Amino acid sequence: MQMQYDALALFSGGLDSVLAARVVQDQGLRVLGLHFVSPFFGKPDQLEHWSRIYGLELTAVDISERFTRMLLDPPNGYGKLVNPCVDCKIEMLSYAKELLPAYGARFLISGEVVGQRPMSQRRDTLNLIRKRAGVADMLLRPLSARKLDPTPMEESGLVDRSRLLRIGGRGRKEQLELARNVYALPEIPTPGGGCLLTESESAGRFYHVLRYHAAPEHTDFQLANLGRQFWAGSHWLSVGRHQDDNERLQELARVGDYVFDVQGFPSPLALGRPLRDGAWSPETVRDAAALMASYSPKAVRSGGMVGVAVRHRDQVAEVRVHPSRDTALAWSEPGTDGLKEWKIEQSEARSGRAQDAGRE
Repeated sequence: MQMQYDALALFSGGLDSVLAARVVQDQGLRVLGLHFVSPFFGKPDQLEHWSRIYGLELTAVDISERFTRMLLDPPNGYGKLVNPCVDCKIEMLSYAKELLPAYGARFLISGEVVGQRPMSQRRDTLNLIRKRAGVADMLLRPLSARKLDPTPMEESGLVDRSRLLRIGGRGRKEQLELARNVYALPEIPTPGGGCLLTESESAGRFYHVLRYHAAPEHTDFQLANLGRQFWAGSHWLSVGRHQDDNERLQELARVGDYVFDVQGFPSPLALGRPLRDGAWSPETVRDAAALMASYSPKAVRSGGMVGVAVRHRDQVAEVRVHPSRDTALAWSEPGTDGLKEWKIEQSEARSGRAQDAGRE
């Protein structure tokens, strides 16, 4: 029989999400924390630890597919990098709302604080999120509740409004006071939940997938997280750093991919994924093979040509190359150059589609 709860809480593992759940739980209500997982965020391996030290019931929820669909064209655009923070919260709340019946829960909890983040936690944006997610009558934001209008849960007496908080602004003093002196948390987590879309290095990896892949899936972004990443225009090559990477590359390989393996020497595996240009030319395959072979120290020290097995569409061929990082295609690690211009193009395209839809 499915355990029954009063509320489902968005739980990132960040401090605000911990406190929001605890504030409601302290009123004698049963709260289940939903820890959303995708290629961009989520640490499901930490749930048991978090549950023990924070005194919360938690469960992991994989949101990879639907989050990826939203990421390709977020209605409210991207933040500083490729982080669609407003639409991210809408997506999570919408999904959490769908899960309410399964747990017998009556309302949702979010750790947002009015004015804490300039993009996603302005008062007008909080109202937008609540409306677009369709949760206006079931969402409680306990940390800022007394700065906001009363919710049906407070008006009905299910939740005691006087025991909720009125935190606002960008400071963390009140949250830290609660963590240390009220709840005596044995570990005080960082403010956020660790989204890779907000980190420059990871954002560069994801941006290249968004820019060059016509229809990326969540597994493409999992691939972008792995090992060393190289791009030459729309040509994409992932090179493992260690055995775990190599095994994961094998798992993520598709029939149309190219899998490279140096013969006769210990080496990483590499995976080339064709995108806009379809199958790679023989010259591109050799160029990628030379680059990946350069990450085999013993192959490099051999001083001569080495064989690289290339698997593609269930066929295996061998190419012979000089290991080299100075190749004709000039592979480079992905960065954020051009990101600003690309986002402007995406925004203009969204505006154009909205105008077209309005004329229909």
